[in-house]
Amino acid sequence: MSAQYFQRFQYLDELIRKKATGPPKQLARRFGVSERTVYEYINVLRDLGAEISYCNTSESYYYKQRGEFCFQFRKIK
Repeated sequence: MSAQYFQRFQYLDELIRKKATGPPKQLARRFGVSERTVYEYINVLRDLGAEISYCNTSESYYYKQRGEFCFQFRKIK
């Protein structure tokens, strides 16, 4: 897996936290992937414990509870 793979999830996490994903088709274009791949990305985040829903009114995914993912290595002192 490349760093770009994790950067996509980091960016997706940011968009979900901001409730700014747009509809799945638009999100797929933004990432340059298929709509099916977007659903797979969302399911990966769900498998990691995130409760994610979709709002038809705002046309965005959102977290049911506040939280965020950290996809970077952090040194422990």
